[in-house]
Amino acid sequence: MQRILDPVQIEAFAERSIPRVRLPDPAVFGQRAERLRFLSAHHALREYLLLMAAVAQAQQVQFDSLRSALVAERFVEHIGKQLELAQTHRMPVLQAAGWPRQDRWRHILRALCSALVSSGTSNGGSRATLAATGDNSRSSDGADATVHAFPPAVYALCERIMAAPDGELDAQADLLIASRTEGVDSQAAPFIMAALQVYWAAMASTLRVADVSQLDVPTVCPVCGTPPVASIVRFDKRGPQGYRYLHCGLCETEWHMVRITCSHCLSTEGITYNAIEGGTEAIRAETCGKCHTYRKILYQEKDTGVEPVADDLASLTLDLLMTEDGFHRGSGNPLLWQTSET
Repeated sequence: MQRILDPVQIEAFAERSIPRVRLPDPAVFGQRAERLRFLSAHHALREYLLLMAAVAQAQQVQFDSLRSALVAERFVEHIGKQLELAQTHRMPVLQAAGWPRQDRWRHILRALCSALVSSGTSNGGSRATLAATGDNSRSSDGADATVHAFPPAVYALCERIMAAPDGELDAQADLLIASRTEGVDSQAAPFIMAALQVYWAAMASTLRVADVSQLDVPTVCPVCGTPPVASIVRFDKRGPQGYRYLHCGLCETEWHMVRITCSHCLSTEGITYNAIEGGTEAIRAETCGKCHTYRKILYQEKDTGVEPVADDLASLTLDLLMTEDGFHRGSGNPLLWQTSET
């Protein structure tokens, strides 16, 4: 008798032959900036999406600079013992919690804020070109890549962050990496996370896939140990088609997980998919009836432009619906931070 396998079984059998890990795309932040600008059109959160697009564009500049520096410094060679330890104990290579961050992460943070402040003061503060993009002034969809000057409070916040003591910034970074809410400066958090993303993504991008161990806990990033922000079913030129990857909200690494599996508790029962009626088919909420959590799953086949962090941020209506149905997010979006009081 011939046995017919369903798509999930086929994917499970193929797991060893497909790329288990996808290290950060060197253009990840520029692509995110472009997607956020595209999604901002006629969106209720237009101004915030444009603000995060400006942040992402500045992130790309800082990422390119840091990655080049790390390659020149032979970063991977310097962490050779760390790589061996991670391989032996099946640990994340660049474990975010407890990693000895260099001062350069704060330099990145202040550079991101400075880029925004500079963009707000150019052209008399009316319309400002995204600071330090190095790109053309038009996105791929033909939209003007300039943004309206942001409210004065945004620039005041950036200046406050730039003037903050190093110890205060490090304390906030520790809270965010640990996914704490109490004591977090929710206004500054997206900017601090943006700097930490650049710092970790640049380090991760210098690794080889062979350097990354397969963890005993597949629900966290094998590079930095951070939970995923969302998952995406890939249909692109970087690898096999139709496989689901979880996307790290810190180091931008992706790792494979078989579909119809809860990315929080690994249950394969009671998994359902929810979408906004009349909305896009490219994004759904994958809910688990066992642990009552959800994460969004994106389908690149339905929309080739989907980007995990950007599309998750732009689909907050779906979050509201899931909350009303009694589900809670498996983990938050790095560009939107809420304290327990908000």
